[in-house]
Amino acid sequence: MIVEACLADAAAVIALWTRCGLTRPWNAPDDDFRRAIGGISSTILLSRDEDRVIGSVMVGDDGHRGWVYYLAVDPAARRAGLGRRLMAAA
Repeated sequence: MIVEACLADAAAVIALWTRCGLTRPWNAPDDDFRRAIGGISSTILLSRDEDRVIGSVMVGDDGHRGWVYYLAVDPAARRAGLGRRLMAAA
């Protein structure tokens, strides 16, 4: 199941982004997470395997076009179509 993330998911989602190699030293992922969750036209969708976050995608729109960032699937959960499901939800 794919659901919207909440602030309590921040550490788990950022850990997933780190495991997937999506973070960069010049870009603070915790700021990106909070900005997306707090925005009126953005959010982060995620998938869990029981209580562990195994996939995420950050989405939003600026009124003219949509965007997608931080599409991540845990390396242990890849090749099962989760990335495709996250993009469809996005």
